[in-house]
Amino acid sequence: MKKFLLSFVLASAFFNQSKACAWYDPDYDYFNLFTQNIIRDKSFTPFLLTYSSRFYEDEKAVIPNENIENWQKYFGNQLNYRETEYLVNHIPLQALNAIKAGKAASEPILAKLGNSFYAKYKEGIDYLIEAKYLEPYMRISYVESPDSFYYRSETDNKNATNLDYNKTIAALNSLYNSARNPEIKLRYGYQLVRFNHYTRHFEESANAFKKYVEPLKIKSAPYYLALDQFAGAERGLGKNEEANWHFFQVFMNSKSLKRDAFVSMKLSDSASFNNILKRAGNDREKTMAYFLLGYQDFNDPLPMMKKIYDIDPESEMLKVLGARAINELERNYLPVYYYQNPETQDTTDKTTEQPKVNAKENSEKQELSIWQRIVRWFKSIFSSKSSEKTDRSNDLSDKQYLENPDRIPFFNKPEYSYYYNDNDKPVNYISDLEEFTDKIKDESKDEFWKIADAYLKFLQKDYEDSSEILNSINTNDKNYQSQIRRMKMLNDIVSQPKITSDFEEHLYKDYREFFEEKPKKIETDSTAENFGYEEYTAPSTQEFLKDILANRYFLQGDDAKSFLMNNQLSDLRFNPNFNLAKKLQAFFNKKDKSTFESQIIAKNINNVGDTEAFFNLIYGDFAMRNADFANAKKHYEKAVRFSGIPLPEGYYDYNTGNYVKYQNTSDLYNGFSNISGLIFGHNVWESYQSPDNVSMKAEDFINDFPFIKQKMNKLELADAVMRLQQTGKSKGELSSKANQLIGNLLYNTSVLGYYREVFVMDTDNSNGGKYYFGNDESPFRYYYKNYISNVFIKPDNFDLSIQFYTKALQNSGDKEQKARILFQMASAEQGKYYQWEARQPNVSYDDKNWEQKSNQREIDFTKTKNEKYRTYFTQLKQNFSDTEAVKSLTGSCSYFDYFLRK
Repeated sequence: MKKFLLSFVLASAFFNQSKACAWYDPDYDYFNLFTQNIIRDKSFTPFLLTYSSRFYEDEKAVIPNENIENWQKYFGNQLNYRETEYLVNHIPLQALNAIKAGKAASEPILAKLGNSFYAKYKEGIDYLIEAKYLEPYMRISYVESPDSFYYRSETDNKNATNLDYNKTIAALNSLYNSARNPEIKLRYGYQLVRFNHYTRHFEESANAFKKYVEPLKIKSAPYYLALDQFAGAERGLGKNEEANWHFFQVFMNSKSLKRDAFVSMKLSDSASFNNILKRAGNDREKTMAYFLLGYQDFNDPLPMMKKIYDIDPESEMLKVLGARAINELERNYLPVYYYQNPETQDTTDKTTEQPKVNAKENSEKQELSIWQRIVRWFKSIFSSKSSEKTDRSNDLSDKQYLENPDRIPFFNKPEYSYYYNDNDKPVNYISDLEEFTDKIKDESKDEFWKIADAYLKFLQKDYEDSSEILNSINTNDKNYQSQIRRMKMLNDIVSQPKITSDFEEHLYKDYREFFEEKPKKIETDSTAENFGYEEYTAPSTQEFLKDILANRYFLQGDDAKSFLMNNQLSDLRFNPNFNLAKKLQAFFNKKDKSTFESQIIAKNINNVGDTEAFFNLIYGDFAMRNADFANAKKHYEKAVRFSGIPLPEGYYDYNTGNYVKYQNTSDLYNGFSNISGLIFGHNVWESYQSPDNVSMKAEDFINDFPFIKQKMNKLELADAVMRLQQTGKSKGELSSKANQLIGNLLYNTSVLGYYREVFVMDTDNSNGGKYYFGNDESPFRYYYKNYISNVFIKPDNFDLSIQFYTKALQNSGDKEQKARILFQMASAEQGKYYQWEARQPNVSYDDKNWEQKSNQREIDFTKTKNEKYRTYFTQLKQNFSDTEAVKSLTGSCSYFDYFLRK
């Protein structure tokens, strides 16, 4: 299952646009603890920070539409906003025509307005009838480029050119002239401008605006609808600077058209911004221009924020930029996952680069490509590089806990700096931003800045000052109140030096809802048979708190609780860890669990069958890998009730290329039972995919040990090995054979062996992270989050198999058998070389001498291999090259054949 997960995630990375494989979303890389959308002017919601799409989306934020508000006022506020919006945008044209003809109202909203509705609002209803008639056609005619690469499919091919141009213009002119209400007249003017624009009569559209719209001198909602079309016509005429300026006016004055106007501005360079800034004739226009400059990703927003502040300290745009800046910082301080491996995430540096409270820091702002994220992810799984680690203990002082550099949150240095030019590094401006917010909060009437300042102090671990600010805020704003409550809770929990039993009780009593699991929605993918997947939900405050506690428990040495905050007990199956298993078993058996421990943490001790059998199987496997067979047998005796590792439904047949479902799984290896007696044999050729009776061969003398069964469980296997070990203590050929079989068992269950899955709690020998040579150090540094993706299996001790082979060699008088044993010893020695090689540092790809250093590295590797790890190959070549065994091996092992011919 583990290998499936790895390959599935890798494959999904290249199909992240499809729903079923949408495994990555940049906005899901942080917890969003500072809620951006507490800004009060919801028309700026699209311009909050997002990496997932061009504009921020919030289903709960209702952006007011001033056009609907304008109609609501026209109808004397007899209808509420929602009813007015339905009347204007959704009510059928036929229903309005029926009212005009004096028929009874067929729509509840029209009936609510009464029989005299049409007579009272005749001009408005007539306009809506005309507008609804035109609306299906109101799109510009699409002109396909002859060089266009993509085929553009239209579900509705209607556009403005489908209408008779002259008749439509004449009708709108007539309606414009006959209208008495200036607002309705303005709306007909808008239709004239729009129709000309969408039929590509750009000059006529511009003239219509000047003739029908501007003279009315009414700058209500329809005016900005018309101005938006006028600017589009100017763009069509090539008057780009004028178009940008008029789109800018729409952006500044309209609530509902802001996003579309921004897109239409096409501000692709600094010159476009400067042109707008030069034309800004008043403070409001200057403020809006500075906002656009601060909004752009290639600008540091703080200088623009200061300019806006100098003009209008209460500007809502200032809050938008402030929220974006804080959101950017939060992503660096509170990602959903702190990369454990110091090769990709260096947080141990104790120099001046180490983040300090209120100290200015430099960082790199970056958006990683899909491929970079894949590389980073796999490096975090398989890298072996280690670094100095801080003490993990349950009896340190409060000061030691609080000053631990691995204590979350901390500034998360971005990985892979060599992908970016040093001159393009933006600044992690937390200190400057905090200084700025601290200044504003004392002057502004809006509590937003106090909340922002408190949050910046929270990020820098200044919990006391953060709490003091929050306690000083009095507000009736519900969004602000919700943010303040959350931040008070965060300060309370994150500032706790050590998680004690008393504090756990406090957590359960006061914050229980943040830790109790909510049922996850399971959706079915109709394209895959019987395949369900969990709904992809954004990280929550609950998950952040679990990370915090997992980190605190980890630093305190409470590994079991740290593990269970982020994982289920069954996850231990993917990467069995002896010491962690011991701690988890002790927690499982703990009688006096606190309420928090029993109700929250212990819930993740999920069903693994018989739990004691589960743990004892892990201990037995570790004992077997360490050749402690007597101890292994004791544990296996307690593991006989082990229910087995969940088996896959089938396997991939490499010969046919098909996925084959198992008809019967009762005879498959399940983690405890159905171990083949060939586990004591030797491989004929190295093919993990072939059946064992093809890849493996029993030793010719296996019948000398009748207690070795063709199928065994682990208890029977341990018993057989102990009997072999007893025989091996004597002298003579039988002793040699017994020791050879034990050596075979240890080699065959190593990372190089055909049965490498047997003592690492896997179901088959297919490739995956746990069969990687570089796992010399545990990858866990901050917590056990994503446990199944952070592979660490204690490396094999190949010297153990070599020790048993040495005894076999010493007791054998058969030259052919000695040659076979030496070859097995050489194979184990090859494993030692692979382990050494995996620990050597790589040459960085950004090294200007990468090719030269890489070539020298290969030369050094070959030299080390031949000088230190070819002992038994050399003996075979020098003393046994005339044996039939060696001649046979040269035909089946190409590398050995190459070595002999050198």
